[in-house]
Amino acid sequence: MKIDLTDTTSSKINKALVQGRRAIGTPAVGMVLTLVIVTDEENQYDALKAADEASREHPSRKLVVVKRVSRSARERSKARLDAEVRVGADAGTGETVVLRLYGEVIDHAQSVVLPLLLPDAPVVVWWPVNAPANPAKDALGKLAQRRVTDTHAAENPTEELTVRADAYTPGDTDLAWTRITPWRSMLAAALDQVDCAVTSVEVEGEQHNPSSELLAMWLADRLHVPVRRSVSSGPGLTAVRLETSCGPISLHRADGSLATLSIEGQPDRAVALKRRDTSELIAEELRRLDPDDIYASALRFGVARLVGAAGTSSAGASNGSGASDPAAAGPAKKAPAKKAASK
Repeated sequence: MKIDLTDTTSSKINKALVQGRRAIGTPAVGMVLTLVIVTDEENQYDALKAADEASREHPSRKLVVVKRVSRSARERSKARLDAEVRVGADAGTGETVVLRLYGEVIDHAQSVVLPLLLPDAPVVVWWPVNAPANPAKDALGKLAQRRVTDTHAAENPTEELTVRADAYTPGDTDLAWTRITPWRSMLAAALDQVDCAVTSVEVEGEQHNPSSELLAMWLADRLHVPVRRSVSSGPGLTAVRLETSCGPISLHRADGSLATLSIEGQPDRAVALKRRDTSELIAEELRRLDPDDIYASALRFGVARLVGAAGTSSAGASNGSGASDPAAAGPAKKAPAKKAASK
């Protein structure tokens, strides 16, 4: 069921939600969180589709905030709010409200969203594109326990990682980080099968792929060894090679679906390592609302400390804060990687 409201208010939207629930015979509210999606008109369809699919696992009220840019100065001076209320089959599992903001109300989106939040339920804000430099200080970000961005959507993903590190606040997360969860789990499991010291690592992926940078930073941060970032034709992240005292360990994925795990002295194994849809990534992030300390530590390690194709510096370079040389710590055992795999 869909209800269109033109030049409306938050109060009228709440009444429309109640009206819609009664019309389809489900007056009870069984949702576990509010998901606020801040996007533009171009990307709102794909973002909402992903959120609807994720709501099968996490029933939620989805508030899509679309800031419409008016063409003339006269239109920009007029504040207007249009809304589309969806309940039942049109809203996935839960409820959906698409909010289109015009004029001066664009600068006060939080005043529109606040009355529509579910009472006594967590709030997650997701920016599929055009995320603010500091999500925690954004007017909508201040309402949330969890703030989700996607570095992959930035014009310069590598520089964006530095911006995210500088502005990190507990509760921030990045879908570029979520994409490497299976890789981290697989690498930790591989190291769990051997009793060796890791001496160096190489991470291979597309040039502008922030997930590759984050995986390299995670390995360097946890293992305290030099990590080289090399470039491949993709798709996405393609390979990780670990040099150990027992021989090389490699995880190679050429087609974005099936990977090969090679461990010295063991037969090669094919493992499923499919590139996941956005709906799966959002569903994973909604499973946990507490701060992700492992992500924070990897992010703060810094892209500049990797040995990369750009030739910035070595993994052992100082981070400028008096931190010790990671390579100087000597070969790392498998335990840190296994511990860091939990997310």
